[in-house]
Amino acid sequence: MLDVQEIHGYYGKSHVLQGVSLAVGEGELVTLLGRNGAGKSTTLKAIAGIVQPKGPKGGGRVVFRGKHVAGMPPHRIAAEGLCFVPEHRGIFKLLTVEENLKLAARRDSPWQLDDVYRIFPRLRERRSNGGAQLSGGEQQMLAIGRALMNHPRLLMLDEPVEGLAPVIVEEIVAQLKVIKAAGVPILLVEQNLQVCTQLADRHVIIEQGRVVYTGSNDAFRADEAVKDRYLGVGLAA
Repeated sequence: MLDVQEIHGYYGKSHVLQGVSLAVGEGELVTLLGRNGAGKSTTLKAIAGIVQPKGPKGGGRVVFRGKHVAGMPPHRIAAEGLCFVPEHRGIFKLLTVEENLKLAARRDSPWQLDDVYRIFPRLRERRSNGGAQLSGGEQQMLAIGRALMNHPRLLMLDEPVEGLAPVIVEEIVAQLKVIKAAGVPILLVEQNLQVCTQLADRHVIIEQGRVVYTGSNDAFRADEAVKDRYLGVGLAA
């Protein structure tokens, strides 16, 4: 589905990504973990075309559904079905919930308005509210719902539950489980390890722009040394 090989990324002269490689298979949820500043968000932006991969060997490869997409503009990559929900969510705050959703609607998407409202009942309740009137959790639901309307073949989420109340976190986790069960692959950047281990099939850890660990959910949960070394945290069983 998604195969990323040896991508390098820069902000000005800062060499942020130094040969990142990872893969996401059909129906799989993979988390990208690491400390702040490790390069997680930059990796998603490089895959989405917002940061142009470059460097040794042409900057590496990003192959999505068999097509080389590295170097394509972001809107073309999104049109291929690689949908990115950024940390800032990017909703239109002057438009209503329903207007935000309809802007992203595609006729060929299996996710239409009623499907989004079924998964996110809060959005149905708030459908006439402006984006600026929504809570942080509701804005996150709207951002994910809008991505679904755009017919994602793969969904990339950057810190979807950061700063949200525990009850809202539980709600979004339940909704992501529904989306995953529907067969949508997900590449997830998230700091909340409890959330990650509830959802993920595999985990990838990045440190200083390099992948330093890849493992199954069971292997990751059992490996306290890896979590302590690269994330500086423990995880209850």
